[in-house]
Amino acid sequence: MEMKGQRKIPILQEELKIGKRTKETGVLLVQKKIHEKEEIIDEPLLKEEVEVKRVPVNRYVEHPAPVREEDGVIIVPLMEEILVIEKRLLLKEEVHIVKNQRTVRKPQKTTVRSEEAVIEHSGE
Repeated sequence: MEMKGQRKIPILQEELKIGKRTKETGVLLVQKKIHEKEEIIDEPLLKEEVEVKRVPVNRYVEHPAPVREEDGVIIVPLMEEILVIEKRLLLKEEVHIVKNQRTVRKPQKTTVRSEEAVIEHSGE
């Protein structure tokens, strides 16, 4: 309601609003560098090597020999069975063969062929 002679005067009030926003201010470039350097490492390493020797023996034994060690050498025997055959001659029997000869006639029919060449001469 407004009264005569009165005026309304709006009263203003300021309000403060606080806010944030992001703003790009520049670009950052990141580079990665790898540095290498050689180092000498001298650590003792254990290395084991073996040497294999084949030693022919060729001796007859009565039973298999076990694996054994002599002066730091491991000896592995390799066995082979062989068949032993004994041969002797035994005269078991004799077969006697007697030859008899005789003359026998046995007539047989057979065809015998022969060829002949006939040559003719003309006009002389």
